[in-house]
Amino acid sequence: MGLISALKKFFSGVKDRDVSGFAREATSTDSLDAVQEVVDLSGGPLKEHHLRRALRDKALLPKSKSVGRSLGLTKRKRWMTREDADRMFGGTHRTRNRVIRDLLPDKDQLKRLGLPLWETESDLAAALQIPLKTLYYFSIHREKERQPHYVTFAIPKRSGGKRLIMAPKRQLKAIQRKLVNLFIEKLPVSDVAHGFRKGRNIRTGAEPHVGQRVLLRIDLKDFFPTVTFARVRGFLIAYGYGYRVATTLAVLMTEPQRQPVDLDGVIYHVPVGPRHCVQGAPTSPGICNAILIRLDRRLAGLAKKPGLTYTRYADDLTFSGDVDLDTIHRFRCAATRLIEAEGFILNRDKVRVMRQSARQSVTGVVVNKVLGLSRQDRRRLRAMLHNAEKAGEIPATLQGKLAYLAMLNPSQAKALSLKL
Repeated sequence: MGLISALKKFFSGVKDRDVSGFAREATSTDSLDAVQEVVDLSGGPLKEHHLRRALRDKALLPKSKSVGRSLGLTKRKRWMTREDADRMFGGTHRTRNRVIRDLLPDKDQLKRLGLPLWETESDLAAALQIPLKTLYYFSIHREKERQPHYVTFAIPKRSGGKRLIMAPKRQLKAIQRKLVNLFIEKLPVSDVAHGFRKGRNIRTGAEPHVGQRVLLRIDLKDFFPTVTFARVRGFLIAYGYGYRVATTLAVLMTEPQRQPVDLDGVIYHVPVGPRHCVQGAPTSPGICNAILIRLDRRLAGLAKKPGLTYTRYADDLTFSGDVDLDTIHRFRCAATRLIEAEGFILNRDKVRVMRQSARQSVTGVVVNKVLGLSRQDRRRLRAMLHNAEKAGEIPATLQGKLAYLAMLNPSQAKALSLKL
């Protein structure tokens, strides 16, 4: 490289990283002779049309030898401690994506979104009010776990089969609950989301679909397992966090399904799949709601064209409007392509198109003419009330069912209460 070229590169804020030691396969546009990787230090957008800036950590950038170093007069400068190096280049934080591994936090992006500024893992540990070593302990991905942080059990599904629940143990659950209060509740969420939000519930999610001519119900398959560790980390980086803090947060909020293995009399719990948001962790509903904001906005825009109303409760997507069946079927095909383009899977066995001449229900709530329970459910509830009246005592479960009906439709609940 000539002197003029070297000066231009120095003042343009661009550096080269030697990658000749990495084995790569040659393609039509990439040859094995290319051994330099350009590192852009301009601080511009991380992605095109994004506000998040690509701010780089100098400690992880390629270094040029000084004159004194070249002559052996000075020693190499220490950029990080041994503990930091072990943490950064350990299995949990190691990544092949060299574009994100040296990213620093974008303070302007975090301030713009109203999120807490955690520049380092020490800041995160202080916010959670735990020692830094405790944070390290709970945010390491172990291939052989002696004491897993989750208790795994299965519960029966209403539609048949088993639902896997992974509940965090006491100390990790306390950390995750703090994350919910400090961080997750501040994340932007789409207006169409009604699950796991303050002031939103099953009633608010079903109410917009009352009295509509046609109703389309779509279910996302393996909703929580689809939101993987890599997806959570990329989301946090896009929202302004540095690579190390984003990785630590992603580990705290995800866990792989593990299989116990007996090795020489010692039981190890080894992962049998990627880390993902699990059903049972306090952080999973909120982070998944936030990650789905782009899907929600795209589906809402798609539904607006034929005049459909869209709401989502967790993984249940509902669309309704005064349209014909041909329109709703064309929309279903377009929505399926959009859902798959966003990296989610459609549960085709649970896709339902319901007309007003038959029962229309959203998350178990009938919405044909008025919001409430079906006639069969009200009759069953009336029989339970009759038996409770004979016994002279209303059990707590029955009181809960009445309260639920009162939340959905006070007039229906009042009509049943008068039977007492």
